Amino acid sequence: MNITEFARKHVEKDMKRRSRWTGLLLIVIALVILEAISHVQAYYAKDGIRQEAKAKAEGQLNAVRSGILNVVNQAESAVRNNVWLAQWCLQVPDSLANIPKLIVNNNPIIAGSTIAIVPNYYKNRPLYSPYTAITNGEIIETSLATPEYDYPSKEWFTKPIELDREYWSEPYIDTGGGEILMTTFSVPIKDNQGRIAAVLTADLDLEWLSALVNGIKIYPGAFSTVVSRQGRLMVTPDSSLVMTTTINEYASSVKDSADLNALNRAMLNRESGNLQVTVNGVKNQVYYSPIDKTGWAMNIIIPEKEMFASLKKLDNLIRMLQIIGLLLLVMIFRSIAKNQLKVKYISEKKEIMENELRIASDIQMSMIPKTFPPFPERKDIDLSAALVPAKEVSGDLYDFFIRDEKLFFCIGDVSGKGVPASLLMAVTRSLFRSICAHQDNPKDIVTSINNSMADINENNMFVTFICCVLDLNNGKMQYCNAGHNAPLLLTDKMRELPVDPNLPLGVMHGMNYTLQEVNLHYDDAVFLYTDGITEAENQNHELFGLQRLKNALSGRKPAQEHLKNVKKAVADFVKDAAQSDDLTMLFFHYLNHQGKVRKLHLDSDIQQIPKLSSFLATVADEKNLSQSVATSINIAIEEAVTNVIMYSGADSVDIETEANDNEIIYTVKDSGKPFDPTQTPDVDTNQSLGDRKIGGLGIHLFKKIMDEVTYKRLGDKNILTMIKKIG
Repeated sequence: MNITEFARKHVEKDMKRRSRWTGLLLIVIALVILEAISHVQAYYAKDGIRQEAKAKAEGQLNAVRSGILNVVNQAESAVRNNVWLAQWCLQVPDSLANIPKLIVNNNPIIAGSTIAIVPNYYKNRPLYSPYTAITNGEIIETSLATPEYDYPSKEWFTKPIELDREYWSEPYIDTGGGEILMTTFSVPIKDNQGRIAAVLTADLDLEWLSALVNGIKIYPGAFSTVVSRQGRLMVTPDSSLVMTTTINEYASSVKDSADLNALNRAMLNRESGNLQVTVNGVKNQVYYSPIDKTGWAMNIIIPEKEMFASLKKLDNLIRMLQIIGLLLLVMIFRSIAKNQLKVKYISEKKEIMENELRIASDIQMSMIPKTFPPFPERKDIDLSAALVPAKEVSGDLYDFFIRDEKLFFCIGDVSGKGVPASLLMAVTRSLFRSICAHQDNPKDIVTSINNSMADINENNMFVTFICCVLDLNNGKMQYCNAGHNAPLLLTDKMRELPVDPNLPLGVMHGMNYTLQEVNLHYDDAVFLYTDGITEAENQNHELFGLQRLKNALSGRKPAQEHLKNVKKAVADFVKDAAQSDDLTMLFFHYLNHQGKVRKLHLDSDIQQIPKLSSFLATVADEKNLSQSVATSINIAIEEAVTNVIMYSGADSVDIETEANDNEIIYTVKDSGKPFDPTQTPDVDTNQSLGDRKIGGLGIHLFKKIMDEVTYKRLGDKNILTMIKKIG
């Protein structure tokens, strides 16, 4: 064997070894991707199941609550309808016993009723409380005025007198009377002198409540409880706990009861909602709601194991299919490994691709603004942005520009990585620029971008995106969110800007996005970012998180310094861990003293006048001008601007306002031919239209309406200044 043959065999052996390792690596990557897909599917499936369970639980809660209130309302009506009779019968004590009998006979839901007289109201009857009840279908008449019962000390008697209003008692076990769970509705009865003379009641046997609540069946293993105003368990699967244990006492007997304590507080505070509660290591979804009038609260408890049982079966099936797929993949790579020459070919192609990706990255980065500060001539805004790609090309984007004294800016994150994501990023940025050239409303901008992308989205990719438009004159910022994480708003404190959870761009044509707005004041700031920052991982797979981001943004600093601090904080956190996602952020600091100077630029086109009306209305609203004053000012300024557009020959006109506590100063500037309207003779409005010269009436109007009108020619500009006193 000569040296050349030896070298060739050695190279082939090395190539085979590399091919095996490459195949193994690809198999591992495939396994990770399949596992990620499984987790994503499980996540969205679980979310769907949770939403379905929530809808079912809330529906059941509403149905049971309605059933309870139906019974409660019947009992209340039965007592209220006999209050007048009880008041009349106070004068005839012997007739009082007929009232409970009447209530029980006419209302099958009522287990018993009494009219309990206030002690010593009748001198000859210190205690008097005739009582009628139904036992086994038989009417029983008796008296509660016994030494054993002592009705004047009972809650159903004392509370309505103390509160001087109707009252539902805390449920209780009718000891000695059937050992059943009952509650009592009581109404104080006043005599002709306004004194409380008695309490009229209706007792409800709560056996129907247990049947109603236990009839809730959503998932196997799910159950419901009802608690009283004082937190005692009224309905629960363990009958030994009924009215003997409070929910707080039960929680104290459970290990790691933090979740249960939070649920108990919410129910006792008569709140409604949903919590995840772990009891003895078992995770449960709990949906809870108060029951009006009674002070009770109820919940539905669903074990997550039962909720996701069907999903687990599906997950096992998917994993089995994944294993089969991996085995097939191994066979494919074993076959590929036999052709060693392809390894060299692939290596060469990879090198070419990397060069192309570097070129693509340079092209892509040239599309976004990189000069900071971007508007050095402006003192009302401090803005900076940064994009640090994780790969050669990025799927993140940001952009901004100023038009008509409005700052348009956006940030977005394309799903996926690599060239497809970078191409979609370029399309999104181009659509943003082109649409914003003639749209001011963020909702319309986002809707137009979404519809355009949905029509061409053959690869089913999407973009989380948020678009903002800031009026630099007054600090009003309108924004529209498309599935992106909430920006941070830095005022006197730092908080997340509220955002509606709309779908990302490109998912569905015709999506109805929502418009939101916030008013910024001097020294306020907004920080927009992609999740590559908060989800940056260190070597221990810990996330950078929102709190660390807030810490990095603390204090008042220039925009570029804030971005530098965020980059350093992320780098210090991840250290040697590889960057897994693009880091993109945009920070702007609003520095306009609102209400001082406002500007409007109009093309020399009469169709631009509606923009002027909106501009003037903003100033009028800020200074709380009356309708008549605002209208007269609007007429004056429109006349002045219309004259410039119609007769000056200028290509455009600029309007500025400056307001203080005593006056508003309006300045109209144009580069047309010189013309001093203050030298125009006043129009004699007493002349008839036939005798009056044509023209000059508009100038006459704004000279009469405004308190001061001055003109000067500065360079090639006409400058007309009009002042209206408001102090």
